[in-house]
Amino acid sequence: MAELLRTKARKPQYCSLGPVAFLLIMLFLVFFGAGILSPRMPMLGTRQEGAGEAAEKPISLPVVTLPSRKDVLVLTPWLAPIVWEGTFNIDILNEQFRVQNVTIGLTVFAIKKYVVFLKLFLETAEEHFMVGHKVNYYVFTDRPADVPRVPLRGGRRLLVLQVPGAARWQDVSMRRMETISRFCAQRFLHEVDFLVCADVDLRFRDHVGVEILSARFATLHPGFYRAARRAFTYERRPRSRAHIPRDQGDFYYVGAFFGGSVAEVQRLTSACHRAMTADRANGIEAVWHDESHLNRYLLDHKPTKVLSPEYLWDEQLLGWPAVMEKLRCVAVPKDHREIRHR
Repeated sequence: MAELLRTKARKPQYCSLGPVAFLLIMLFLVFFGAGILSPRMPMLGTRQEGAGEAAEKPISLPVVTLPSRKDVLVLTPWLAPIVWEGTFNIDILNEQFRVQNVTIGLTVFAIKKYVVFLKLFLETAEEHFMVGHKVNYYVFTDRPADVPRVPLRGGRRLLVLQVPGAARWQDVSMRRMETISRFCAQRFLHEVDFLVCADVDLRFRDHVGVEILSARFATLHPGFYRAARRAFTYERRPRSRAHIPRDQGDFYYVGAFFGGSVAEVQRLTSACHRAMTADRANGIEAVWHDESHLNRYLLDHKPTKVLSPEYLWDEQLLGWPAVMEKLRCVAVPKDHREIRHR
């Protein structure tokens, strides 16, 4: 996970929900409750036999939100849920997604020496990721012979996809967007309903399930979830297609864990790839590479669900604050220089 934390943790500035905000949440649930609990609510897309970026088959997307946390922000200004422990009913969600027979794809890139993280990633995913649901693990690697054999639960598959390496880790990171976009068109649209895109140098430590699934979801960066907008490390140079002015921005999202429906992930990764290609032609590289372009895209195309930092944390650097009732995915300690340059 590239440079997960870039600022010191500051004094928490959690947003407690006041009476007005709580009333808005309750009105939201009242007006949209039928759709929230109905298995017939349309969703933006899943597998389709026909090819093409826009081709998608409607399927229900259940969302069960329980606004029971008052110590954290649980809704965005555009009324997308922010997923924390205590804000969802996993039993109801599991049943609704099982009825719909969904398959989830998990993409991970194990390039060069990063393949050493793959065994722990897959073993902990089998223990905690989408348990009880069908999963395709898509491992992109330049070293297919080094992919470990990990026992899988029923209904889960490991598919190794060979891709070229790169001289710089930044290029590996940025090529991910182009590769995911291309494979969405070639096979993901036909094989899975949702895609989760994760870095390989993390491990699953607690439940990560269907509560994260939405048309387009992103994860709050653990280094910035309690920071003011002026502290966000957006790309600030106007020459870059990732540029975000200092008076704009909602949250700062980490590039190591995002996803959504296959069609939405294809749109996101295609747009980021085009923007990075334009930057390269103009002789500029965004400050945080694909993560900078991800944040630019999500400013213009708001996530339909936001994951709290429970879903990507660094306990070694940040400890375990009380607001984090669970640590679901955590960074694996490593020597960046040793791993990136071999």
